Amino acid sequence: MKLKPLFDKVVIREEELKETTASGIILTGNAKEKPVMATVIAVGPGGIVDGKEVKMEVKVGDKILYSKYAGTEFKLPDETVTILRQSDILAIVED
Repeated sequence: MKLKPLFDKVVIREEELKETTASGIILTGNAKEKPVMATVIAVGPGGIVDGKEVKMEVKVGDKILYSKYAGTEFKLPDETVTILRQSDILAIVED
């Protein structure tokens, strides 16, 4: 399934979290923090949003950091993705 986000929306795939701490403690589902790093898999065209012109700064393939509880999670047949606004993205991670 291919998603085409509208306006300033971005579709991301969350990065996998480590399930153990540095000291070797295994984290249960409730103890894990929500991921804040993800890969962009689709980007909207930008345009006029809330009366302001929005230029898209991210592109497909970018690794990003985003606000911890931003966006809406969707379960697709083969994966789970999150759709959020570009303004919820805090940074692009560069190597």
